[in-house]
Amino acid sequence: MSKMDAVDITKVSIDAKFNFKCHKGIQCFTKCCSNIDILLTPYDVVRLKNRLGLTSDVFLEAYTDMNIDPVNSHPHAMLRMGDDKDRKCPFLSDEGCAVYTDRPANCRYYPVGQGTMKKDGKDGPETEEFYFFVREKHCIGYNENKQWTIKSWREDQGVDEYDKINSTWKQLQLRKNLPGKTLDENKQFQYSMASYDLDRFKRYIFESDFLNVFDVDEETQKKIKEDEIELIQFGVKYIKFIMMLEDSMKLKKDADKYKKKR
Repeated sequence: MSKMDAVDITKVSIDAKFNFKCHKGIQCFTKCCSNIDILLTPYDVVRLKNRLGLTSDVFLEAYTDMNIDPVNSHPHAMLRMGDDKDRKCPFLSDEGCAVYTDRPANCRYYPVGQGTMKKDGKDGPETEEFYFFVREKHCIGYNENKQWTIKSWREDQGVDEYDKINSTWKQLQLRKNLPGKTLDENKQFQYSMASYDLDRFKRYIFESDFLNVFDVDEETQKKIKEDEIELIQFGVKYIKFIMMLEDSMKLKKDADKYKKKR
């Protein structure tokens, strides 16, 4: 979220203590909302587009830029900052964040950062989450007399819900493509659609030959039609399939005749 020179790279546990308080009366109020890069998760987009009353495609066009990771070729939606010299967040107002109750996970974590890495475990690779502190020069919230642990900060900021919903998608970011392979433009489009453009993804599922190609039971169809969180999880399964990481989707026996039409 913030520049790397502001990051204390020391890993800390969820029980680590720190002092912090942000409020309108503090001198640095909202300075952390400028000149930043905010990567959005699927649930971030769902919360924001619903808050604004927009479809996912309209929200993405108006408020994001799609970046391609140079290492794994995965597309990532970045919140588009203002084109002024301060690069202010588009949701910043004189009163603070105009979408505060639906703000992205990265904003909720600040001034804590979260990282995820793979390590060797007893039964194979394991995912490890860790935390660190972001200490920007302008931020004086650390001087306030309000103590937290990272655990209590997460609870106060409502991060747990976001992390739970985004967990399977975040794990995709650690997955490598097949050796020597990068995602072509078509797969990048599908990856982006299944991650972020969920209204389009839902239409793709129910208004194309998708259900003639993939064996999706009626209960799952009902869930993904009515529940965007279920749709996020289904999107992760679809991405794993198109990246050939797992046999996460089952093809129907006569799928080939429909695949040729697509």
